[in-house]
Amino acid sequence: MMYFKDLDPVLHSQLRLAIMSVLVSEQEAEFTLLKERTNASAGNLSVQINKLKEAGYIDVIKQFKDNYPQTLCKITTQGSKAFASYVTSIQSYLNAGKHK
Repeated sequence: MMYFKDLDPVLHSQLRLAIMSVLVSEQEAEFTLLKERTNASAGNLSVQINKLKEAGYIDVIKQFKDNYPQTLCKITTQGSKAFASYVTSIQSYLNAGKHK
């Protein structure tokens, strides 16, 4: 009998998954790049970044670059593991319908 793995509720959100997908390939990204890539509003992006930070999946570094505030998001080891696990779980759902 096939058992489905529970999907991580933190990652099971379109925008949070999009943020993590960018960070998995880039390792780190500025807020403006994430906003551009995800097509999210600044407010919604901020809320979702905070949820990922609270879960320990990303680190958020606020700094200044050329006298302008810059928010940098970096994926953590825990975040990388959670993302990989999420992908594996999704694959188990996709493969469930296939007969051996």
